[in-house]
Amino acid sequence: MVYHKPALLNASVEGLAIKPDGRYVDVTFGGGGHSREILKSLSDEGRLFAFDQDADAAQNAIDDERFVLIPQNFAFLKNFLRYHKAIPVDGVLADLGVSFHQFDVAERGFSFRFAALLDMRMNQKSEMTAAKVLNTYELEALTSLFRDYGELKNAYKLAEAIVKHREERPLKTIDDLKLAVVEFTPKQMEHKFYAQLFQAIRVEVNDELGALKKLLEQALEVLEVGGRLAVITYHSIEDRLVKNFFRTGNFEGKVEKDFYGKLIRPLEPINRKPIVPNEEEIKANNRARSAKLRIAEKAA
Repeated sequence: MVYHKPALLNASVEGLAIKPDGRYVDVTFGGGGHSREILKSLSDEGRLFAFDQDADAAQNAIDDERFVLIPQNFAFLKNFLRYHKAIPVDGVLADLGVSFHQFDVAERGFSFRFAALLDMRMNQKSEMTAAKVLNTYELEALTSLFRDYGELKNAYKLAEAIVKHREERPLKTIDDLKLAVVEFTPKQMEHKFYAQLFQAIRVEVNDELGALKKLLEQALEVLEVGGRLAVITYHSIEDRLVKNFFRTGNFEGKVEKDFYGKLIRPLEPINRKPIVPNEEEIKANNRARSAKLRIAEKAA
């Protein structure tokens, strides 16, 4: 089984404009695809630090003196780079979302294709699970996360159905969840509906947006002037945060200008529009179809 097939591999690594003797960070190590590609461009003096909070990723660790795998959430980027005396760095790469391995191992609970427990934890040591979210969150909180993180139009009714279901018995499995929302599952668009529903729950379980915000802010702090930040997103909520941060230096997209009317921002976007996979890549890797790559450079 392939652990993960990275999307936009060449474009993202090329976007870092790698210096052979530079220091780089792959904050989403996974199967190591991006890391191995970065190492190809580094000299003996170059260094690569990789992060991954999923213990399963350790099986893919690279035996190379230039490489260090840090088994932590990238939300702690600055602290661990400081620990390794690796600040400043010349580039940071993030390939967000879920790995093939996480999707394809049934017991991890990330995919609606399997009959498994409601888990969805990227860090398996975490106490927060999909079951805990669905069984303990109030109606209003469930409505918000379905609407905001899953972009589901019938968020309130879905939340109401889950609350009603758990009053009779708790939701423990993926089948329990499907049964609870069966009345609102569109017959012709089941796959899209479940994808949005599971995305909403997964984002909450792993605090993905909170972690992304911390990553972007800390990446800016640890980057050398002229250093590059390359981020691959898979849904509009993530992409909007990245786009706003790259363009304005804040997550709301609030534009600030100096006395002369010049835009004030700490990063300079390299590509005005996101880079997306071509038809050939999508044909070879269908899961890359929603990938969007944005690259920015730290301004002086």
